[in-house]
Amino acid sequence: MKKIIALLLLHIIVTHVHAQTFTNPLMPSGADPWNIYKDGYYYYTQTTGRNLTIWKTKDLTELGSAQKTVVWTPPAGTSYSKELWAPELHFLQGKWYMYFAADDGVNDHHRMYVIENPSADPTQGAWTFKGAVSDATNKWAIDATILEQKGKMFMLWSGWEGDKNGMQSIYIAQMSNPWTISSKRVRLSSPTYSWENNSGIGVLVNEGPEIIKHDNKIFLIYSASGCWTDFYALGMLSASVNADLLDSLSWKKSPQPLFSQNPENKIYAPGHNSFFKSPDGKEDWILYHANANPGDGCGGKRAPRAQKFTWNKDGTPNFGIPLKDGVAMQKPSGTK
Repeated sequence: MKKIIALLLLHIIVTHVHAQTFTNPLMPSGADPWNIYKDGYYYYTQTTGRNLTIWKTKDLTELGSAQKTVVWTPPAGTSYSKELWAPELHFLQGKWYMYFAADDGVNDHHRMYVIENPSADPTQGAWTFKGAVSDATNKWAIDATILEQKGKMFMLWSGWEGDKNGMQSIYIAQMSNPWTISSKRVRLSSPTYSWENNSGIGVLVNEGPEIIKHDNKIFLIYSASGCWTDFYALGMLSASVNADLLDSLSWKKSPQPLFSQNPENKIYAPGHNSFFKSPDGKEDWILYHANANPGDGCGGKRAPRAQKFTWNKDGTPNFGIPLKDGVAMQKPSGTK
């Protein structure tokens, strides 16, 4: 009997320890991971290429078993029927908005679009297609994200200066509502440093802008170099919360990448991230995609990974290095 009790206690202890840890990757595949936390739930989405899907969970490290709902599928034969990339879910002015890039099967035709849902839960209720979201130039555009600051709303994205694919830059413009850009676009960043210019095909890339705020600073974290290379990495622009965000001079670009491949840990091409707080709000985490092998490129081998990060004494984020897959890590604090 004592032996049976001891085995039961050991099983309980092992189960408890396992329940408090997780390992990367969070799912076998999934590029451009995005999440938002509201009313006790994390809502997660990623590129599927064919529809908009939301995962709902109280624990982002358990995405593999999370409730999964296809919330919108584009009609066939439109300018936004194919190649749906990098969806993002935002709660703005009391409604849910989901932004995505799409085209008709021709990459040159990629533009940004948005759908709307007034329901409290974005996995329920009806989504309405609001249309394209574009500035006056209506140039190639992907990877939209939203920044709200001092009562104003801004969209940031990756786009072309002209009509040919040679360089992707990060742009910003002000919005009058969640589906309308109301100002001229302003270019904030183009690939200038050597670590941003790895592509092998002559295409230079700044893409995937994401926002995180800390103290009196706004940090714009972006992905640089071609996603098809192992050199895909995260860079950073920073601005004061009191700055004119439509003035490119308000943004300072860091000369070195903040997060890049780690061959020793077998993590390649880490990028296109989002951020989240632990359930108790005490920890900061980065959610990003990466490959487990060199040369895996931009296909379905990219998978979402999460790890905790800290802040440097100067107030800038410190993401550390990409951690090795399969190693047990403590779940975000407050996870139940």
